[in-house]
Amino acid sequence: MNKSQSRPLTYPITNHLHLPCRPLVAFVLSLLLAPAQPFLVPLHHAPASRSRPFHTRTKLNNLPPKLSDLVDSMLAADRKIVVVTGGVLSGIGKGVTASSIGVLFRAMNFRVTALKIDPYLNVDAGTMSPFEHGEVFVLDDGGETDLDLGNYERFLSVSLTRDSNLSTGKIYQSVIERERVGEYLGKTVQVVPHVSDAIQEWVLKVAQTPDAAPEVCIVELGGTLGDIESMPFVEALRQLQENLGYKNMCFVHVSLIPALGDPPEQKTKPTQHSVKQMMQMGLRPDFLCCRGTSPLESSTVSKLSLFTSVPNGAIVSLHDVSNIYRVPLMMIEQNLHSMLLQRLRMGSFNDVIKDWKRLADSVDEPESECVIAVVGKYVDHGDAYLSVVKALTHAAMATKQKLRIEWIEASSLCPDDGGSNDDTNSAWKRLKQCHGIVVPGGFGSRGMEGKISTIQYARENKVPFLGICLGMQAAVIEHCRNVLGITKAYSAEFSDDLVKNEEDAVIFMPEGDRERMGGTMRLGARETILKEHSLARQLYGKEKVMERHRHRYEVNPTLVPRLEDVGLEFVGRNTDTSGERMEVCELKKEMHPYFMAVQFHPEFTSRPEKANPLFLGLLRASKEKT
Repeated sequence: MNKSQSRPLTYPITNHLHLPCRPLVAFVLSLLLAPAQPFLVPLHHAPASRSRPFHTRTKLNNLPPKLSDLVDSMLAADRKIVVVTGGVLSGIGKGVTASSIGVLFRAMNFRVTALKIDPYLNVDAGTMSPFEHGEVFVLDDGGETDLDLGNYERFLSVSLTRDSNLSTGKIYQSVIERERVGEYLGKTVQVVPHVSDAIQEWVLKVAQTPDAAPEVCIVELGGTLGDIESMPFVEALRQLQENLGYKNMCFVHVSLIPALGDPPEQKTKPTQHSVKQMMQMGLRPDFLCCRGTSPLESSTVSKLSLFTSVPNGAIVSLHDVSNIYRVPLMMIEQNLHSMLLQRLRMGSFNDVIKDWKRLADSVDEPESECVIAVVGKYVDHGDAYLSVVKALTHAAMATKQKLRIEWIEASSLCPDDGGSNDDTNSAWKRLKQCHGIVVPGGFGSRGMEGKISTIQYARENKVPFLGICLGMQAAVIEHCRNVLGITKAYSAEFSDDLVKNEEDAVIFMPEGDRERMGGTMRLGARETILKEHSLARQLYGKEKVMERHRHRYEVNPTLVPRLEDVGLEFVGRNTDTSGERMEVCELKKEMHPYFMAVQFHPEFTSRPEKANPLFLGLLRASKEKT
């Protein structure tokens, strides 16, 4: 056999290459000569089936056992995750967008839950100033959370848990606790993989709770993409999509389309840069929700699609509307619900939103106008009383009234409390033009005398009144001073030299913690037993109710018999391990058309479809007054 016959068979082109190059070229040629394989079905055009079989996952990464089990559980149940991010600026409407997407899934008979990621280092929102962060929304389990969770609960009609609000502080606290007990087996603990894995585990746990396991979890990433604080969360979400698979997780990016000039011209450059930055961090938006004052023009949509690689049909205009309940309807008009199902391979749907349309229409079709005064400490920051505003809106919708809120700074009602005479006269003039009054909760002594004077005016002039938390305590102090004659009656929260069981109308709860601030109040849902034949029981329609609390001080039970003797009836009480608590007080119908004060926060349980009974009673009484 000659020399040529002994050579191994090779591709002709490789005979002229050096040995190190041959394997690479052979591999490339094998790809080119291999039979054609179908690629993924194009985005938004994939066939869908409501019966979705479970496909096993190819384990590309060596995941920790706990995370691996959670991923397998998600895939086995075929649960989906929708992540909502924001660009250009904060406060762009991510919360309403996320809630509205949840409404779409809920309307298509999917069980939905939600998670809000806040990149700040606080463990929770409990110690944050209302001036800086808005209201603290309290959950049934006592979690003190971001106000966006209130939007989720109201739109989705679900009760979330404290784990539904994830902050950098919480995740680092969790990782450090694991390190302290040796869970990482001596390894160097790093942001990647340890923090990113912990974030993924948290998201997957929330996506599988509560007991009626949800089918879709809406995750809102707080802040603006590109913020240094959110980087670990962005990386964790990128990894999570790889672990779950493309068809099980999608991204909705909310961005701004400003209109400049005269006539206004829509500008796409901020969104282009926002999406570019998002892609540089490893995320790719499946949908663009564009905020602006007017609907997107077709040329704007085409330009956005060209520069962001998001299909035209997946670019949604979220322009200004008459009320936020129209946002889900606006999404349906642009077929977002159908595209979400196709993108996540979730099958078809039978019907979408009829009751929600009636709800949105009711806001824009009132029979009369009602003016409600909100007398508080934080009125310059509207989000500080967001749930109170929403609860009033729900009650106005139910009573077919157009709500107008008159914001009155409590301290401006009393010259001795920091207000000038001119401010005081103006504030009282505005207050006396209102059909009803709400004194909401708060902390600190500033404005307390103004609240007490407001309550005296409402009681003596038979103006419908609702006091909440500190508002109830102010009502009790007012009654002690002006009806019982205890002129120095006050709260132990603001004065240390009160005569015990005489002037201390409000006292510190025995089980309270005076040293630590965070998570030490009386928090969460507690049972209140309502007295038979009382107005509160008539409104609720039942003897026992569950409402959410957030307070350290309570009405002094020693003074209750004397107050009841002069007409202030304590018709709601709570009995727990620390003794009897005063929860609801009211004046009889013969004495006042509607005078109600509660220690709990009824605004947290109000829903668009079902207004809280106490706010409903206030708006009905105010309507009669008009």
